[in-house]
Amino acid sequence: MKIQLIRNATLVVQYAGKKFLIDPFLGEKDAYPPFPNSLRQDQNNPLVGLPTSVDHIISNLDAVIVTHLHLDHWDDTAKEALPKDIKMFVQNEEDAAEVRNAGFQNVEVLQENSAFGDIRLVKTKGEHGRGEILQLAGHVCGVVLKHPSEKTLYIAGDTVWYEAVGEAIETHKPEIIVVNGGDNQFLQGGSLVMGKEDIYQVYKAAPEAKIISVHMEAVNHWTLSREELNIFTDEKGISSNVLIPKDGESYTF
Repeated sequence: MKIQLIRNATLVVQYAGKKFLIDPFLGEKDAYPPFPNSLRQDQNNPLVGLPTSVDHIISNLDAVIVTHLHLDHWDDTAKEALPKDIKMFVQNEEDAAEVRNAGFQNVEVLQENSAFGDIRLVKTKGEHGRGEILQLAGHVCGVVLKHPSEKTLYIAGDTVWYEAVGEAIETHKPEIIVVNGGDNQFLQGGSLVMGKEDIYQVYKAAPEAKIISVHMEAVNHWTLSREELNIFTDEKGISSNVLIPKDGESYTF
């Protein structure tokens, strides 16, 4: 498999001969206002441009997986650019209705036994924060990809570490795990996605896995930088396990 970080949580995943686009956030730099009640209110989103063209990102695409419909995972540019007959996987019927309303005709709700060709897709649980902020943040999911010729890949989505993430690791034993690790926050309510201690918990649950931290430094409410996470993983002695890609960087497994 080949995993390329585009920007934020947007990934291109080549897996068992298929090209998947995950959480497409494809707008130009500064296209959208800042997320309110958070840091960097003077900076529009996305904070950085794309490392390659939209046409290149979506060329020869087989399917799209949208873990939830927040702007930084599913934006107007993606709705306009993606072919309306592309296979779309979403987390629930509410999201499916919205995606269909945007003109997409081939939308499927992920289940625990979904498939795309001979690739198994398993929807996993996530919690987009802790406590009261969950009511504001709404529902999210992750997904596990399995195929006899590939390592098992777990894309955790916009979740903090909690028991269901540990259960997904225990159940599926992924060799590759992608976490959204920017510790994004509003001014109140705490972490919306994983911070460095959450990532350390993922490592402890899967010490043999390669962990890729994305969703970093691309939207105005990030609080954990790549540099800080690098320092932390060095201090913990896990820097060979935790990969922190730059936008556009890719890994092959």
